[in-house]
Amino acid sequence: MALRRIALRDFVIVQALELDFSNGFTALTGETGAGKSILIEALQLTLGARADAGFVREGAQRTDISAEFDCPAELHSWLEESGFEQEDGLLLRRTIDAQGKSRAWVNGTPATATQLRTLGEHLLDIHGQHAWQSLVRADAIRALLDAYAGASPAAVQACWTAWRAAQANVIQAHAAQETLQRERERLQWQIAEVDKLAPGADEWDSLNAQHTRMLHTQELQDTVQKVLAVLDTESPTSARTGLARALDLLRAREHLEPAFAELSETLEASLAQTDETVRSLHAYQRHADLNPRSLEETDARVTLWMSLARRYKRSPEELPALLRTWREELQRLDNAADLTALQEAEHRYAKAYLDAARSLSQTRAKAAPRLSRSITAAMQELGMVGGAFSVQLKKSAEPSAHGLDEIAFLVATHPGMTPRPIGKVASGGELSRISLAIAVATSALGNAGTLIFDEVDAGVGGAVAATVGRLMQQLGQDRQVLAVTHLPQVAACAHCHLVVSKQSGDTTTSSVLPVQGDARIEELARMLGGERILPSTRAHAREMLDTHHNMSTGTH
Repeated sequence: MALRRIALRDFVIVQALELDFSNGFTALTGETGAGKSILIEALQLTLGARADAGFVREGAQRTDISAEFDCPAELHSWLEESGFEQEDGLLLRRTIDAQGKSRAWVNGTPATATQLRTLGEHLLDIHGQHAWQSLVRADAIRALLDAYAGASPAAVQACWTAWRAAQANVIQAHAAQETLQRERERLQWQIAEVDKLAPGADEWDSLNAQHTRMLHTQELQDTVQKVLAVLDTESPTSARTGLARALDLLRAREHLEPAFAELSETLEASLAQTDETVRSLHAYQRHADLNPRSLEETDARVTLWMSLARRYKRSPEELPALLRTWREELQRLDNAADLTALQEAEHRYAKAYLDAARSLSQTRAKAAPRLSRSITAAMQELGMVGGAFSVQLKKSAEPSAHGLDEIAFLVATHPGMTPRPIGKVASGGELSRISLAIAVATSALGNAGTLIFDEVDAGVGGAVAATVGRLMQQLGQDRQVLAVTHLPQVAACAHCHLVVSKQSGDTTTSSVLPVQGDARIEELARMLGGERILPSTRAHAREMLDTHHNMSTGTH
């Protein structure tokens, strides 16, 4: 997994550039101001760094940057889920116009800067010349130790979030107790009022109809009496007497007119229905409720229905549903006011957090001495003989989303010196070497196939510079390493050497070319001796190359 190729057009002072990369350790050198960091900036842009119109070469409409990588296996599913084509390689492209507007593509499909940054986490690991500055930041220190320990703080963070939410529920419940109690009392009073009525779900319509009938009982009885008088008397003028007489007359002449038989049947049915009506009216008379107490009870119930409906601004039919709603609200308030349950939940979440945090602390405690020894060993190689690096863990004053630990990087730069916080005891050059030691000690942690060191060797020289080069050469045996350097001792150790040069004319342009043989010796001699290159300087450069070539191949 490595960077294969980069292509730039109209980028800063580069008009056009296409460059292939090889595996192993590649050194990037050039005169001061030639633009050695241009490639690093371009790579960062293809991996989601913030776009700026200042990257567009003066006079051009836009800059166009593309970088091709081997595609790590762990990205295959992400690419598929994100809708990108899966190919042999991974081609990232980004353009920025003169107004600063940016566009990006992954394997030819439009992409967002966030998606580019996600890819960058798997493709590149960049150590800048000011990487030491992160050594005094708590978050960077914690992340480095956790990565070295193989620990994931995600479980602790999730437990912390849940615990804090449970704490907030308890606090809110305490604060709302008075308000909740008032609301509960109001609902309880209202429910008690309507419970006196105990309204049935479908009661109102039948009750209202019954009440209306009872109010008109005498009128209805009078009507029944009058109807019976019309139908059920022996009077020659009663309806039943008339029907019976008509039936007799028709039957008496049926032998003369057969059609009278059918009419007789009709009258006979009518007479039977009249008799049935009369019997029903007599039954109504016997069972009609004229009890004043019954009317009084019904009237009182109807009055209560109407009174409650007016009080709560509802129609009478809505009272049963309103009572159900109040009871549900009261249940919710009872649940919200259940401090015991909320406190029990808070205790459960607190225990889960503490269990996860203590487990994380144990993992960190086991890894801290190993990381200390590894970085200390790298410091010795980088010329800080007798120096020591220490990862200090102590219990934090308060728990946090990151666990129960306060983590500090302490360093002793000289033998017998008590380790103290890095920023208080180390000089700029020492900080750079310590940062490089950390990079070397932890370089195997990430999944990125390419490690980039951007002038992290600033402030070192002599034998230490040779050690830096040798360490990068060792790293290059397993990973692709690209180092921007001004040290010939480092560049001589590289498997591949790229030189950045600047040409001035009507406009200033920059180019990057691989150098080999005499051209590489010439560049190393320039780095050794400045503008005036002597034969002895070239001889020294050749000797450096031969020495490091023999070291890398194992010959003497």
